[in-house]
Amino acid sequence: MPIPELDLLKPHKRIGVYGGSFDPIHRAHMAVARELTRLFAFDIFVFIPAFHAPHKRRIAPTLALDRYAMLCLATKDEPLFLVSKIEIESPDRPYSIQTVTRLKEELPDSEIFFTMGADSWMDISTWREWEELLLITNHIVVGRPGIEIGFEHVTDHVRERIVDARGDYAKVSQPRDGRRIYVTDAVNLDVAATDIRQMIREGDIGWKNEVSEEVANYIEKYQIYT
Repeated sequence: MPIPELDLLKPHKRIGVYGGSFDPIHRAHMAVARELTRLFAFDIFVFIPAFHAPHKRRIAPTLALDRYAMLCLATKDEPLFLVSKIEIESPDRPYSIQTVTRLKEELPDSEIFFTMGADSWMDISTWREWEELLLITNHIVVGRPGIEIGFEHVTDHVRERIVDARGDYAKVSQPRDGRRIYVTDAVNLDVAATDIRQMIREGDIGWKNEVSEEVANYIEKYQIYT
């Protein structure tokens, strides 16, 4: 199925890609996108909401349409941000390896950087074809308070490609041969979508501090988590 926004990406050479449930999109997601776009000099940064994260099959997500709408609201004033329907409109509910492979096929002249959080990195060995995923493009692992980032769970071949840029952001701009996995602590916010959903269910209005006003209004209007 053709995805119109892929045509919008073709002129860009350095593309940040951020996949996830975004249930809901919150201030830490946005901070990651802004800071990585600055540090890595991305031409454009793409959010890719999953229809249903394959490694979270036991957790029923909010409707993809609602999560997509909230992403669009949160990013509407960010000229370098784009929200893609490449996964939520795919008939086969793709794994990340399939999505990244398609992006590389559709954007052969672009350098792609796939972003994941520290929790996803520590669970990466449970992902479909995880080692191949880590080898076919650049990756960025974003640290998060309370989650220790380790490297023992990946193969030697993967480990030799890791660039630990925590505390030394200059490392991300150094020229390198081949694809790399960059580990950064550039954003140090402890915000979790799980906690936001729980706060809403418990009637704790503090959740509104964690999302944009537009997203908060959408959640309240359509009673997304109540």
